[in-house]
Amino acid sequence: MTVELIINAFVTIIVMFDPPGLAAIFLGLTTGMTRSQRIQVAIRGTVTAAGILAVFAIAGATILNILGISLGAFRIAGGLLLFWIAFEMIFEKRHERQEKSAERAITKDHISNVAVFPLAIPLIAGPGAISAVILLAGSFYQPVERAGLIGVIVAASLVLFAFLVIAERIDQFLGDTGRTILTRLLGVILAALSVQFVVDGIKQAFLGA
Repeated sequence: MTVELIINAFVTIIVMFDPPGLAAIFLGLTTGMTRSQRIQVAIRGTVTAAGILAVFAIAGATILNILGISLGAFRIAGGLLLFWIAFEMIFEKRHERQEKSAERAITKDHISNVAVFPLAIPLIAGPGAISAVILLAGSFYQPVERAGLIGVIVAASLVLFAFLVIAERIDQFLGDTGRTILTRLLGVILAALSVQFVVDGIKQAFLGA
């Protein structure tokens, strides 16, 4: 487990979380709530999402083995999925889709369980984040290394929590233009990481590397 591997994992998860974009959606989800209520929602949402991702970090490979899916094949499929998410981020499609999910949840549940749905699932621990964690787990083989990956998930979740807590200030500071630029920049980084996943998957699946 190298420092480079840990940094790569942290960057991948942070990009999948998209803290600036999610902070804006979080404000919409918690409209009418007090600051203390928003903090409670942020805590519950990030803890729930981190727990879900930790489970997939530990048992994701086992699940793939049961289904008869090789890690190389999953790297390719997951890389393509992450690339599509990156494409949506660059062209502002992902933010629109997340906003629609948030609006549906507010209408149906009236924010009663907003921390779990849609904040934890699927806005934080969505298909993209789960795929990324399973892909990353393939590079963390030993139990100690898996513990390191879980530590990375916790660290990324803490960063996301901090963004949610100061969501109002971030939204005012960035504005529409700043938020758009940052989200697109994160999308470009994710696109590069996703291509690397595909390349590694091809090597593992077809070349045995």
